[in-house]
Amino acid sequence: MEEALKMRNLLEEFLEKHDGVRYPSILGVREHIFTGSVSSLAWFMSNQETSFVTIGQRVLANPLRVRFHYGHPDIFDRLFHLTRGGISKASKIINLSEDIFAGFNSTLREGNVTHHEYMQVGKGRDVGLNQISLFEAKIANGNGEQTLSRDIYRLGHRFDFFRMLSCYYTTIGFYFSTMITVWTVYAFLYGRLYLVLSGLDAALATGKRFVHNTPLQVALASESFVQLGFLMALPMMMEIGLERGFRTALSDFVLMQLQLASVFFTFSLGTKTHYYGRTLLHGGAEYRATGRGFVVFHAKFAENYRLYSRSHFVKGIELMILLVVYEIFGQTYRGAITYIFITVSMWFMVGTWLFAPFLFNPSGFEWQKIVDDWTDWNKWISNRGGIGVAPEKSWESWWDKEQGPLRHSGKRGTILEILLALRFFIYQYGLVYHLNITKQYNQSVLVYGFSWVVILVMLLVMKTVSVGRRRFSAEFQLVFRLIKGLIFITFISIIIILTAIAHMTVLDIFVCILAFMPTGWGLLLIAQAIKPVVEMVGLWGSVKALARGYEILMGLLLFTPIAFLAWFPFVSEFQTRMLFNQAFSRGLQISRILGGHKKDRATRNKE
Repeated sequence: MEEALKMRNLLEEFLEKHDGVRYPSILGVREHIFTGSVSSLAWFMSNQETSFVTIGQRVLANPLRVRFHYGHPDIFDRLFHLTRGGISKASKIINLSEDIFAGFNSTLREGNVTHHEYMQVGKGRDVGLNQISLFEAKIANGNGEQTLSRDIYRLGHRFDFFRMLSCYYTTIGFYFSTMITVWTVYAFLYGRLYLVLSGLDAALATGKRFVHNTPLQVALASESFVQLGFLMALPMMMEIGLERGFRTALSDFVLMQLQLASVFFTFSLGTKTHYYGRTLLHGGAEYRATGRGFVVFHAKFAENYRLYSRSHFVKGIELMILLVVYEIFGQTYRGAITYIFITVSMWFMVGTWLFAPFLFNPSGFEWQKIVDDWTDWNKWISNRGGIGVAPEKSWESWWDKEQGPLRHSGKRGTILEILLALRFFIYQYGLVYHLNITKQYNQSVLVYGFSWVVILVMLLVMKTVSVGRRRFSAEFQLVFRLIKGLIFITFISIIIILTAIAHMTVLDIFVCILAFMPTGWGLLLIAQAIKPVVEMVGLWGSVKALARGYEILMGLLLFTPIAFLAWFPFVSEFQTRMLFNQAFSRGLQISRILGGHKKDRATRNKE
């Protein structure tokens, strides 16, 4: 009510030339985020948004003069915009972040966007991890489209040098830098993989010139700070310090770290990178309804898997394989501090990308919920897709939907996708020469050729079993089971013979898995990129069967640690206390929030 009384004063601002040249075309006001007390995630999001809509926009408006329109509580000069092309946008894909395009258009048409601190408007933000991730995905998609748009191109050409740099940093530059940060991790780990598998790592470790490579270690240690999400919390500390004192800011920062803010921000890094990169590569941005509900409830395992499989889980497993290979064959760092900063920070990123959705999921470690989730996951993964079957009901429908951007991508996007998939063949090429049974042939190309023969035989066996299941499992059930039994016995016999004659070790078997699994995934990615060709050859059914097998393996890899932790009741207690710490201090009854939807509670009461 008291904010509404200030409206007359705010409207008077349209009659003042704030830069001495132009009248304002958009009046910006600050926001007050009121959803911070629901959960720890809501608190992180609230602090992040508060720092952006206050200290951030204040600096953007003056002195940088690159403030645009970022959301709801701004006041437009209606006549100015209607006489300069209107406010509506041409495309629901290019102009996905339609609010900032209004700011772009206003600035390009000689408008002036200001920011005023004396009035604020209340605003709710997303409070659950899935809602937050959908929102961040939408913003990252929007920034991808902005990067490709003519509006940014025109602004870049017409701004002076300093406004151009300010505009870059405060719009698409932030997302591009985030993507570069994650690329650096990939480049570093693949570089290490090359050094290890080529034997250069061992040679460099014994050379005197490389014993104390301090500058490189310092640079990598500083990179790990960015990676852990510490810098993301710096604007928040400044804002809280300005408004409530720096002692409060420091105590809030420590409390946020204890409530795993680093995990949240590192996870957020992955969301932004994936969706921004995918939009640049293939386009296909879409609006994602987050709901913005004032609700915190348990998300099922299958729902989390659908949402984060491609953006986090696949990438997390890839980085984990890289780290495992380096641990087995690489030279360890001599200094303990260096090891912690470099390797441990990478492991932290992997753990965050794989398990943060389950850590921040209310009731994520309750045994009964785990059992229900497993049943739901099995039903989802085994359901057949088809026309009219929603992605939430069937894995096949979801898998087809995930390939949507590839279908509408151009030739350049398809070629880049294939080139990126080729990185998965490096593992096999390097690792097969490090097996105990191939050491005497370590220079021969035949070893690599034979590894491809093994992969082809494995794929042929899988194809035979899937065809047999379709044709013979109903009529000749006994024969089909006998064939499966014979295949299993043959496989065990080969392993025993190799162990006895060629001295194959358990480590060799593990290394073979590390070598062949990424190769299969690379083949899958290439097959998806050239889907019309694969369908023409008649192998699309086999590709789908192989993809389902990989999804089941990934699901098991993620589900097993969660199910194990769910055996211990204190894990669930700790998680609830961590997620809802502020709510506990205010005496909020968490059991009512976690009890599920109203319909479920009504059903239980009737029972």
